[in-house]
Amino acid sequence: MGQAARGRVRRTFGAWDRTLFGHVAGRSWPAAEPVLPRLSRSADHGLLWFGIAAGLWAFGGPKGRRAAVRGVTSLALASATVNTLAKSAVRRERPLIDTVPLVRRLPHQPFTTSFPSGHSASAAAFTAGVALESPGWGAAVLPVAASVAFSRVYTGVHYPSDVLVGAGLGVGAAYAVRGLAPTRDLVATPARPRVELPARPDGDGLVVVVNPSSGAQSQLVDPVRQLRTLLPRAEVVLYEEKAGPLSEVLEVAAAEAAARGGVLGVCGGDGTVNAAVAPALRHRVPLLVVPGGTFNHFAVDLGMDTVAEACGALAQGHAVRADVGRITGESGGEPAYFLNTFSLGVYPELVRLRERWSPRVGGPVASLLGVAHVLRTARPLRAVVNGRPTSMWLLFAGNGAYRSVGLAPLRRHDLADGMLDVRIARGGTFARTRLLATALAGGLARTRLYAAARPTSLRVTGLPEGTHMAYDGEVVPAPRSLRLDKLPEALTVYRPLTD
Repeated sequence: MGQAARGRVRRTFGAWDRTLFGHVAGRSWPAAEPVLPRLSRSADHGLLWFGIAAGLWAFGGPKGRRAAVRGVTSLALASATVNTLAKSAVRRERPLIDTVPLVRRLPHQPFTTSFPSGHSASAAAFTAGVALESPGWGAAVLPVAASVAFSRVYTGVHYPSDVLVGAGLGVGAAYAVRGLAPTRDLVATPARPRVELPARPDGDGLVVVVNPSSGAQSQLVDPVRQLRTLLPRAEVVLYEEKAGPLSEVLEVAAAEAAARGGVLGVCGGDGTVNAAVAPALRHRVPLLVVPGGTFNHFAVDLGMDTVAEACGALAQGHAVRADVGRITGESGGEPAYFLNTFSLGVYPELVRLRERWSPRVGGPVASLLGVAHVLRTARPLRAVVNGRPTSMWLLFAGNGAYRSVGLAPLRRHDLADGMLDVRIARGGTFARTRLLATALAGGLARTRLYAAARPTSLRVTGLPEGTHMAYDGEVVPAPRSLRLDKLPEALTVYRPLTD
């Protein structure tokens, strides 16, 4: 296409753009006048989307939390791309608003260039990110996003093409984020090594302990009812503190399940599931994990978000073997086990602060406050790791290799790979600032402050008195010396299989 032809196309497209803008500006929209300008202002700086994300996090369950994180991440990428690259590349002036009624104009007119629309990019990015994780929540957010995008033309601050291109960039940002951190539907859940177990469609032989303290009391009424409806022959035990420690109740339940030739079930969060590991290993019974806590990391890695999915796995007899991480104090005593992660350093302190503050301000806010407090006050932990003296902010060990973004572990492909995923964030001069900056830049693998390895065991000695360790979200005092290793394929767990 020659230069003259390209010029004609640009003039034709520009005329269409201005004509369509004029139609919107000149038409009367009585029902929209009290709504759209306010909605447009509410989306300034992403505040509307952050508010929706907070609601999804608080009330949307596991899918809602994942959707909120993906939506906000997609929004951040779209906003950065539009405001730093696209707007500076195409310096289009804002439309003339002489034909837009005063009642519809924004009190503060934007001062940046017009093309593309940042509000539309953010709205589309957030909605597409949410939809890629949870189509249901995405459909719920879509009308709000479409209204925000249309409001930018309605209030006279953008041409229609600004909105369309901005929305396209937003959707592209959401897919770019999915390329970096695939959604659950793109990553196969661990399906090996499979175990042949009897199908139990009515729950015969299942003894399942439900821990109400893992979540809100009102939320646990539904899991209990679902278990009794979907698995009518199962024995459902609602744990109460007066019955004694949870570990003892699970021990009795495991013994009963073994006597029946059945299954030990546990409904709760990761800490509750962790408490069931030792009884299940001792009595050699398979474990049914029913998601009932706040995060349910192990259940999600098994491919289960809901009670119905767990019950379906039991009904069909689908199960796999999983590794178990083991913590052994070198002074003796019973070992502790972990299914997800183990850590020393700042993370145990963060968990302690979150647990202390969350009853007053809620879990998400408590987590943010805890991070701020730890970054301000924490000091490196000094210990000897595999014979080498080390100053470190954090020692992390995953039960299996995790996919991750920066320091944050996301999910595992394989629950029986025989490896520990060990990561150490070292101390040093300005290490806290340098590590944070490097993590944000995505360069952890290239810094001397960060080490990663995939061993089968790890020895840590010389821990100071008062050191705490965290495993599967539980924080306890650490021994002066300890050893981490694996029990390969030691635990049989149910999980849905689709192939």
